[in-house]
Amino acid sequence: MNPEQQRPLPILIAGGGIGGLAAALALSKAGSSVRLFERAQEIKEIGAGIQIGPNAFHVFERLGITDAVNAKVSRPGKLVMMDGISGDHVVSIPLDGPFIERFHYPYALIHRADLHRILLDVCLQSTRIEISTNIKVEGYTDEGGSVVLHTSDGDVRGRALIGADGLWSTVRSQLVGDGAPRVSGHIAYRAVLPISEVPEHLRPNTMTLWAGAKNHLVHYPLRGGDLFNLVAVFHSDRYVEGWDAEGDAEELHMRFRDAVPEVKALLAKIDTWRMWVLCDREPIKEWSKGNVTLLGDAAHPMLQYMAQGACMAMEDAIVIADETSSANGDLAAAFLRYQERRYLRTGKVQMSARLYGEFYHANGVKRELRNEFLQSRSVEQTLDGMAWLYDAGPVLRAPQRPRTSTVAY
Repeated sequence: MNPEQQRPLPILIAGGGIGGLAAALALSKAGSSVRLFERAQEIKEIGAGIQIGPNAFHVFERLGITDAVNAKVSRPGKLVMMDGISGDHVVSIPLDGPFIERFHYPYALIHRADLHRILLDVCLQSTRIEISTNIKVEGYTDEGGSVVLHTSDGDVRGRALIGADGLWSTVRSQLVGDGAPRVSGHIAYRAVLPISEVPEHLRPNTMTLWAGAKNHLVHYPLRGGDLFNLVAVFHSDRYVEGWDAEGDAEELHMRFRDAVPEVKALLAKIDTWRMWVLCDREPIKEWSKGNVTLLGDAAHPMLQYMAQGACMAMEDAIVIADETSSANGDLAAAFLRYQERRYLRTGKVQMSARLYGEFYHANGVKRELRNEFLQSRSVEQTLDGMAWLYDAGPVLRAPQRPRTSTVAY
C-alpha cells in the first residue's frame, strides 16, 4: 500500500465563510485533517459590522484567537434603544461592571471581514487544513465508509462532509430538500463610512438602535472608532430575493419619512447602500444523515435581529469538533450527537429573532407597551433575560461519555 492510500481521508467542508473556517480550525485542533471548498475565486468576506456577544468569546478562547480578535474589536459602552418616532430614550444596558461580572466576557463590535481574515490566516497556517477556491459544490454521494463530493473540478473523497454553504446551501438541498428559504419581507441596507464624516453628537461609543414603525436603524463604531457602521431595516414586499446588491436610496428615505431628525441625518450621509433581503427557515430537528451534516446558516438560518448568525455558526464548529474527536471513527454517530446538542438552542434563536423583529418595528399601542416594558426592567432583570444566550460555557461543554481506544481509519 502506498503512502497516499495509508493517509486518513480528510473531513470535507463546503463553504469558506465564518462558520466553515471556524469548523476547519476547530476540527484541525481536534486532530482531524480537513479540506475546505469555496466557490469564490478568493476567500474573503463582504458585508460590514457584526456584533459579537459573550458567547462568541467562549469560542474564540477554544480556537486560540482571542488576542487577534481583541486587537480588531470596538467595545461599546452601552446597548441603547431609542424610539425612532418620538426620539425618546427607551433603555440603556451598560456593558461594563455588572455585564462583565455576569457573563465574564465583553460585548464587542467587529468588521465581518476582520473576523473572517483572522480565521482564514490561522487556517492557512495549519498543516491539517487544505483550502481550495473557485470550486462549486454540485452534490455528494454518501458511500457509508466515506463521502464523495461532486464539484465543478471533479470528485473528491473524504471521511465525511459538512455543509457550511450558507442560506442557499447545495448540501442542504440534497440532504433536507425543503426548498427555498422563507422571505421575511424585511430589507436590510448596510453601509460603512469614515467616522469623521458623522457629526460628533451622532457618534457615541454605543450600539444604538432607533426603533421605528416597520423600520429601525442600527449604528455603531468599528475598527477602534475609525469607521461608522449603519444598518437600516424596513418592511417591503418589493423584493423576493437579493444579496449584496445596490440599494434604492429613494425607497430607503421614503420608508423612513416619519423618522426623527437624528435618523434622517445619518441616512443622508450615505450615497450608496448595499442591500440584502432578509430570509430564514423554519427550525428543524434533523440536519444530519449518515456521514453528512450541516452547520451555520445551512442548518439554521436566522434573521439578524438577535445578532447571532455568526455566533451560532462558530458554536456549531466547537460542538461538532468535540463530538467528532470523541467518536472513535464513527462520524455518523458524532453528527447525530452534534445535532442533538444544537437544534433546540439554534431553533430558539431562530424564533426569538423573528419576535425581536416585530418588537423593534412595533407601532401604536404595541410600541407604547414595548417601551413601558423595557423601561420597567432593572439592569439585573435585563441581564438575567440574556443569560440563556450569553452563558455559553455549559452549552459548549461536551458531555462526559465513556471513551475507548481510538479506532484506526
